[in-house]
Amino acid sequence: MGELTDKAKGLGNEIVGNIKQAAGKVTHNQHLKDEGIAQEHKGEAQNLKGSIKGVAGDKV
Repeated sequence: MGELTDKAKGLGNEIVGNIKQAAGKVTHNQHLKDEGIAQEHKGEAQNLKGSIKGVAGDKV
């Protein structure tokens, strides 16, 4: 995947993760909140991967 693809997927996962966290908080569902935190971190990692690809010129 390219830089922009990784960044877009990362942003999507961060957004969905934040929504899950909010829903878990409102419904007092700790499992859903934890899923949201994990998904947000996954998105942050994907975003970082895209940034590294951008700096390295998609050679990563």
